[in-house]
Amino acid sequence: MTEEKHSKIKWRFKTQDGLELFAHAFPAKDTPKAVLCIVHGHGEHIERYTHVANALNAAGYSVIGYDHRGHGQSDGARGHIPSYELLLDDMTRFREEVAAYYPNIPHIVWGHSMGGNIVLNYMLRNSDKLGNQLKGVIATGPWLKLAFEPPAIQLFLGKMMDKIKPDFTQESGLDTSALTHDPNVVRAYEEDSLVHGKVSARLMVSMVESGLWALEHAAEFPLPLLLMHGGADRITSSAASKEFAEKAPAEQTTLKIWDGFYHELHNELEKDAVFQTIIDWMDDLLA
Repeated sequence: MTEEKHSKIKWRFKTQDGLELFAHAFPAKDTPKAVLCIVHGHGEHIERYTHVANALNAAGYSVIGYDHRGHGQSDGARGHIPSYELLLDDMTRFREEVAAYYPNIPHIVWGHSMGGNIVLNYMLRNSDKLGNQLKGVIATGPWLKLAFEPPAIQLFLGKMMDKIKPDFTQESGLDTSALTHDPNVVRAYEEDSLVHGKVSARLMVSMVESGLWALEHAAEFPLPLLLMHGGADRITSSAASKEFAEKAPAEQTTLKIWDGFYHELHNELEKDAVFQTIIDWMDDLLA
């Protein structure tokens, strides 16, 4: 890694519509086996994954992530997207940044929660443009469906507002105790000034519709996939992850349900076992 690139540990890159998104690289000490690209969940930001990066760095993997528009240190109205297509285009631009940073290293993409929705949809909708560098996908707790059924009136109002005022934003009402069994992580989340609980009508409707679309097209998934979910997740549906895995190509799909775990597998008290599962899967993928 050159000094120029080494100094570019944190930087910003432009979106199609002129926003600047914040990116953060966590390089391994030596030439990495691969670079893991993290696509985070709703309301959070990439620097909540520093401990994840440290564990993967120690196993020989570099890590790069970015803050979604409207999240963390990136531009944009909190919790709002003009369109789902722009979210996918943001990921294309992020992948271009990663390719420039690590031009000759295999890439693996990991999406969590909302990021899992984005990653699964991205691969399905861009299967002809993924390139040879991208070797596989990890999705944890993907937002394919919520773990609870929102009231019908709430869905109706959301769809109506999406048509007349798509940037209409409300609090998500997230139960932070459902994130992890670790009270220290929950406390840090609640005190984190970069975390927010806002969701616009456009974002909510887009996530619901794209989750269902991904389930309908799961049989077309083009890459090796490690799909993991907490069995006691009260935020996103583990049953939807099972449905996706059952429809996806069996020979390249690995499903693991962590019994009793909540939404953020990488922040559970037994997170070291989660990290080791990810590392072992990536090692096998690259062998």
